[in-house]
Amino acid sequence: MLGRLAIGFMKGRRKTIERNLALCFPQMAADERERLVKENIDNTGLALFETGMAWFWSDARVAKHVTIKGTEHIDKLAAEGRGVLLVAVHSLNLELGGRAFGLHIPGMGVYRPNNNPCFDYFQYQGRSRGGHTLIDRKNIKFMLESLNNGERLWYAPDHDYGRRRSAFAPLFAVDNACTTTGTSILVDGSDCAIVPLVMVRNNDKGDYTLTIKAPLIDKFPKQDPEAGARFINKIVETSIMEAPGQYMWLHRRFKNRPDGEASLY
Repeated sequence: MLGRLAIGFMKGRRKTIERNLALCFPQMAADERERLVKENIDNTGLALFETGMAWFWSDARVAKHVTIKGTEHIDKLAAEGRGVLLVAVHSLNLELGGRAFGLHIPGMGVYRPNNNPCFDYFQYQGRSRGGHTLIDRKNIKFMLESLNNGERLWYAPDHDYGRRRSAFAPLFAVDNACTTTGTSILVDGSDCAIVPLVMVRNNDKGDYTLTIKAPLIDKFPKQDPEAGARFINKIVETSIMEAPGQYMWLHRRFKNRPDGEASLY
């Protein structure tokens, strides 16, 4: 109900959700897309509570509701001393996924400090619970040092972060999605393993599954940022399709366009 109420005051956000889904899934039937829009709006309201769960619940309470699969992949890489780039997407329950992951395996999260110092305080405290370390997204040097020291770095390369350090690569049915080339910088500079992970709410009872996928070792195209952007977008597509209604479609993912191309919004 909170999601439906909020979207009533932010009609532009609903239009963004509708437009993103139309761009990504042009072959989807109109009634199916509308169902997905409504599901996404409901999940946007639930995201506020899931963030509160992530930031304020006890470890035992979080563990009760989240099942984690695939930790053996991280354990094996840790035994080898290899850095791990954990590739997530901006699912609406991402905050809870990060907290749940930290219950078993502390890591580092790439983070943008909020402009509001009060909100940033609660955001930092919430995200750093359970032994997490947060790294400013601009501190590339520290990220590379951490990966080279065998650390685990939580990273979400699925948004449009602007044209600086980016390439245009296909994403679903959109041929040119502005995609960060930061993944190439991190992999080229550290030889880390890429490990996709996905957080999904399974039902209305608040049960979740965080799945750590098999590592992609030595498969990422090195020294080729454009190929790297195409590679990472394939991972993003697969992760989103695990639960498309739980993805953050209200972000204007395709706001930056190649020179001379009209806006998609």
